[in-house]
Order: sequence, then C-alpha cells, then structure tokens
Amino acid sequence: MALLDTPRPALLRRKRRRERARTLAFLSPWLIGFGLFFAYPLVSTAYFSFMKYDGFTAPTFNGLKNWTYLFAHYPFFWQGLRNTLWLVAVMVTLRVAFGLGVGVLITKVKTGAGLFRTAFYLPYLAPPVAATMAFAFLLNPGTGPVNHLLGDLGLPQPGWFTDPDWSKPALTLLAMWGIGDLMVIFMAALLDVPKEQYEAAELDGAGPWQRFRFVTLPNITPIVLFAVVTGVIQAMQYYTQAIVAGKVASGVIGGSGQQFEPGYPHGSTWTLPQMVYNLGFQRFDTGTACAAALVLFTISMAFTALLLRRGSGLVED
Repeated sequence: MALLDTPRPALLRRKRRRERARTLAFLSPWLIGFGLFFAYPLVSTAYFSFMKYDGFTAPTFNGLKNWTYLFAHYPFFWQGLRNTLWLVAVMVTLRVAFGLGVGVLITKVKTGAGLFRTAFYLPYLAPPVAATMAFAFLLNPGTGPVNHLLGDLGLPQPGWFTDPDWSKPALTLLAMWGIGDLMVIFMAALLDVPKEQYEAAELDGAGPWQRFRFVTLPNITPIVLFAVVTGVIQAMQYYTQAIVAGKVASGVIGGSGQQFEPGYPHGSTWTLPQMVYNLGFQRFDTGTACAAALVLFTISMAFTALLLRRGSGLVED
C-alpha cells in the first residue's frame, strides 16, 4: 500500500537514482583507472610545471620560469621538436604506406602466403633494444654487410647512424622493418572488402589502380585512419630505438661513467621524450620536465584531433 500511495514523480526519481547507481557501478573500474592513471598524473604534471622541484625537496612556486627556460634557454628543445615532427611526418607516412602495400601483396599471393606473413611479422616480435642493436651493427658504415653490399653494387655507402643526415632515415628503415603489426591489421581489413564490389568494378572495365582507389581504399579508410593516429602517438613517444641507436653508433653500449652525447650524432636523434627524461631524471629539474611533458601531450592531442576531424569526412557511416 505504501508503494501504491507513493506519487508517480517520486517513483520515477527513485528509478533514475537506481539506474544511475547501476551505471556508476559498471563504470567504476574504468573511472578508477582513468582517475589514477590519467587524470591525477595530468593534473600533477600541470601543477609541478609551475613549481621549482627536484624530486627530493618540497616544491616551491616559481611562476612561468620553467616554461621560459624550456622555450628560451634550454638548448635542445627546438632541435628535439624538429626531430620529433620529422619522425611524425616521414616515419608514420612510410610505415602506413609500406604496411598497406605489404598487406595488399600478401592478400594477392596464391602460394606461400603463410610464409610471407610469418617473415614480415616476426621482426615486429623482436624486443626493441635487441632489434635496434642488431640493425645498428648491420648498418655499421665500416663493418656492416649493408654497406659492403652497396659498395659491391657501386652505390653510395651512407654513414647511417653515424651521419646526422642519415640517422633519422636509418631509424625509419628500422620502423619499416618491424611492420608486422600494421600488416596484420591491413590484411584483416582487405579481406573484409566485399568481393562483389571488385567484380562489379572489373565488369565496368576498372584496372588494378582504379579498383584499389575506388573500391579498396574507401572500404579500409577507417583502418588507415586508425593506423595513422596510433602511428602519430607512437612517434611522439619515440624513445628507446633512438637512444639505443645513438649509444651503439657512438660506442657507448653499457657501463657506468661513460660519456654519451644525447641524440648522437650531433643531436639528429634527439626527441622530445628523451628531453623529458634528460630534464627529469638526469638534471633533476622535475618542474621543467613536467612543462616539456605537457608540450608533448598538447602536440599529440592536437595531431590526433586534427586527424580525426579531417578523417571523419572520409569515413562513411
């Protein structure tokens, strides 16, 4: 009787409260993870970027001094920004194009497709440090087999990781060698394209290029956009391969007390993530490191938003 006597608006409010509580209960694992591993670190980074803080003593407010030092006085900021943007523009573009090309070729192979898939995917499974060290030895200008082969063919023999003009292209070759992840993603998308569309285009007299442009590409555009966005994010976080290649090329492979030029050779492999590490864990300038991390985060978000905005018009609902 008490339930029947309850006004209808009150019953609706109770129902909505129960629905909200149920929704929050299901969302709570994500909300806790988001708060602990994204929101709190982001707010803390913004807070410390305005503080003088070395990670040991209590932070003290110093206004915009960290930002002024980063943009105007820190000698490696603009070089790291240029190198990182170069990797975003060149490495990501070539990786996506090469991964798509390999995926298309393997889907067309009639015999030995499994062998080719395995051969292209295995390099992706190699640990980044081991793969980079092996690649640096292969491209060693004095003893590496690659330059010996180029010399036998009468072609130029670049300095690769010891030449500032060739160090970033060498890193790009390393990234293209580990193309297995994109290859698998593109192969799955290519195999999902309706065969009826290919048959209709072939009946209309479309050649291979026309079929790729007007049938394949429109169907896999969402996957291409995904590959570009994730590639940009990975390039903005590029750290391990660049620093390992620089150390191997400079002869500093391990051991304490050895001097190492960051971004060897001549700062050509210096990236924004290396700068954050250098400021925060080598110079113990945590405040400026947080400012650099915010710059890196802002650029990554700007690239992602721009790509999603531009790409949304190409993706069919």
